[in-house]
Parts: sequence; C-alpha cells; structure tokens
Amino acid sequence: MPGPAEPDSGGESESVGTVIIAGLANLMIAAAKLVAGLLSGSAAMLSESAHSLADTVTEVFLFVALRRGGKPADEEHPFGYGKESFVWAFIAALFTFIGGAGFSIYHGVTTILAGEHSGDFLLSYIVLAVSFVAEGVSFIKAHRQVTGESERWGISRRRFLRLTPDTTVKAVFLEDSAALIGLVLAAAGIGLTQLTGSETWDGIASILIGLLLLVVAFVLARANVSLLVGRAVPRRMHNQIADDLAAIPVVTAVPTLLTMQLGPGDILVAAKVDFDDDVTGGDIEEASDEAERRLRARYPGIRYVFLDPTRGHAGRNHRDGGVDI
Repeated sequence: MPGPAEPDSGGESESVGTVIIAGLANLMIAAAKLVAGLLSGSAAMLSESAHSLADTVTEVFLFVALRRGGKPADEEHPFGYGKESFVWAFIAALFTFIGGAGFSIYHGVTTILAGEHSGDFLLSYIVLAVSFVAEGVSFIKAHRQVTGESERWGISRRRFLRLTPDTTVKAVFLEDSAALIGLVLAAAGIGLTQLTGSETWDGIASILIGLLLLVVAFVLARANVSLLVGRAVPRRMHNQIADDLAAIPVVTAVPTLLTMQLGPGDILVAAKVDFDDDVTGGDIEEASDEAERRLRARYPGIRYVFLDPTRGHAGRNHRDGGVDI
C-alpha cells in the first residue's frame, strides 16, 4: 500500500493553483475564439468559444468548491463541509453539459443546414494555434499534479483519475484534455471546409466538439453523484484498514468495516470490532486509541474513527469491501 491516500493541505494548494491557471487560460482563449468565430463565421470556432467559456465558468465553480469544501466543521455540520465541494463540482459538470455541449451541437446542426460561411480562414488558424499553446500550458500543470499524485498511490494515472475524490483536479485534467482534442477537431473541420468548399465539415466538427463535451460532463457528473451519495474508499485501502485493525493484539475479528468519503481529503471509518473476551474496559480504550493512531499514520486523510465493540468470530474480518475500480 502507498503512504498517504488523500491529498494534504499542500495537495489542496496545488489544486487551487491548477484551477486558477486553467481558468485564466480559458478566459483569454474564449475571447479570442469568439472574435475569430464572429469574423470568420466558422461554426467550429464559435463552438470552441462556447467550449472555453463553459470551461471558464466551470473553473469558477471548482474554485468555489475548493473554498467552500475546506471550511472547518462546526455544530451544524459536525463532519465538516467536504461534501459541498462535490455539490459545486456537480454544478460545474451540468454547466459544461448545458452551456458547452448544447450550444456546440445546435450550432453545428444549423451550420450544416444553412451552409453559410463568411470571412477568411487565416484568423481561425492563428487563434487555434495560440489556443493550443495556452491550453497545453494548463494541461501540463494538471498533468504534473495527476502524475505526482498517482506516483504517491503507486498506480497508473488513469486509475488515479477514477479513484481520486479530488474532483477539481479530475475536472481540470479532463477538460483540458477535451479542449486540446476539440482544437484539433476544429482545425480539421475548418481545413476540410476550406479544401472542399462545403460547410458540412465545419458543422460536423462543431457537433463532434459538443459530443466530446457531453462525454466529459457525464463522466464528471457520475463521479460527483457517487461521492455525494457517500462513496466508500477504494478496496485496496479498505483491506489495509481491516488488516491494521485486526493486527491490534486484543482484537480477534473485524466483522464489519464501513468507510465514507466526507470530502476530497476527509474519510470516516466505522467498524464493529470483536475484542478478546478477557480484556478489560481500559484495554479496549487503549486499543481504540492505538487503532486511530495506526490508521491516521498510514492514511492522513482519515479524520474520524468509530469502533463498536461487538461479538464476532475469530479471524472473520470484513475484507474486499470498498470500491473496486
């Protein structure tokens, strides 16, 4: 098993930096694409403008998610505000679906039906090239964070993106990836339109950009819904927690182990534990403190540990629980 399973405060600061860089890049790119789209009349360019604008608003939502989700616990919310970050990230996914994908598909269809194009192509190519560089800078920042975190886990980047509860870095990474692919699609559509004289290719590129945004929005929305409902930790982590509890000398079995992601960096652990029948209440208290120390030392993201003494069968531990992704 790797060391820390969840990002610490340094990881949160890195996520904020990733979101801010992506937001600023998308805002400038959206303005440039809009001007180029209006002057050239390209559906793909206008779709890319809507794409970048949707990404910009998404970054605002993700920034709010980081700030709101990081509020400390209080009497009204004793487990903290971590799940609020999932709410804002879900809203960001919905905006990508409505603001980006809907406009791109609609505009692509109307372009195919109307078949009108105004202006030259040079401006579009220049804006696409500059946008690719800017998006590339943002993507490199997100890629470095994903690579660093996946190495801490000891898993692939793809698996990390599926497992991580840090929905902000996941959103930025996927959106930047989609942005680079969208730029290639837009360039291909404009290039084919210029070569053939048919606006159908421009419209098709716009529709493909919209479909790409649909996929990204669906993936992000599904991940956030799962976390909002109360997703467990990954199976490998679940089994390690069960083993750590069972390794305490006075523990004979861990018949039930439940976990939940309370936020991007907060985990709740609740377990029914069978203690040796000969131990005293003081021994149980000491063992419970030891269990909490062990778990937090291995996984700093664990914030709450609740153990319920219960009767069980020696050696029968709750393994292979959690999320198998």
